[in-house]
Amino acid sequence: MLKRTLVILWSIMALALAACGQSAPATPTAAPSPAGEQPATTPAAAPSGEKIRLIIGTGGTGGVFFPYGGGLARILTEKMPNTEATAQETGGSVDNMKLLQSGEAQIGFTTADSAYDGINGLAAYQATGPVPATSIAVLYQSFIHVVARADSGITSIADMKGRPVSIGSAGSSTETAAIRLLEAAGLKPEDVIRENLGVADSVAAMKDKKIDAFFWIGGLPTAAVTDLVTTESVVFIDTSALLKPMIDKYGPIYTATVLPGGTYKGTDQDVPGIGVANLLVVREDMPADQVKGILTTIFDNLEEVHQIHPAARTLSLESAVDGSSIPFHPAAIEFYKERGVWKE
Repeated sequence: MLKRTLVILWSIMALALAACGQSAPATPTAAPSPAGEQPATTPAAAPSGEKIRLIIGTGGTGGVFFPYGGGLARILTEKMPNTEATAQETGGSVDNMKLLQSGEAQIGFTTADSAYDGINGLAAYQATGPVPATSIAVLYQSFIHVVARADSGITSIADMKGRPVSIGSAGSSTETAAIRLLEAAGLKPEDVIRENLGVADSVAAMKDKKIDAFFWIGGLPTAAVTDLVTTESVVFIDTSALLKPMIDKYGPIYTATVLPGGTYKGTDQDVPGIGVANLLVVREDMPADQVKGILTTIFDNLEEVHQIHPAARTLSLESAVDGSSIPFHPAAIEFYKERGVWKE
């Protein structure tokens, strides 16, 4: 099972790094809290008759997190007793993890690589420290889009040297993955003329010929990219050759996947590339009854969830437990055991 494989591979990676005299990232067997600190906000069950209020950190309007989160908020508000859920537009994964850390959100969408960095205080989280987050579901797989103007002459990441390129919003999971891909292709981040734009702004900049290429981690199809290809001729760059160096350095968070032909106008053939899972996460101190209430509402109304967005259609009880880069909340484990899909 993928959960067990992830843990084994991370353990091997940690031993290999230690043997080289390097500091290995903490193996994701338990979600840590910042040492010596109390959580900013300790959630408690709402008093009888008082509504539970849940803020869901989503993403920008051009991506998948935003409509997916909005749909979940509506379903939770309508179907989960005594609950009012609100979707909040954010910069994406990193913002959402930090909102959980501060207690300003109770639920968040995040990519698996950003979640792992978050609970270990790595990369974008070095300044703020480990985030006390746990997974409650693996939602869907994102494709790491690497998109170039067809008239730019860019056919590989190496071709981006000296060119204006958007690597995602500052501090976002897209920026982290873009920098890692540039390095895997033999470039330094400063080898490109970097722009830090979200997907909607990247699309606008490409239409205005201000950038030649952009990176974006998103579900399929991403609305902003669908909009782009209606008026512009672009190429989706095959990044599959960079998967091995990415896994060698960062572990099995990244996986082989494809952009299926026909997903976007003008792209008839499958494009091999790299994928990363997307997680629904909560604070590790969320009360068990709230966690189980959220999951019960989602999976008892799964057909309605599937109607939110094409990316939501892959969600099932079985898929929800496979591929998390961070530990599950104990109440989520209990829920999945009760539903017969959790395997030790």
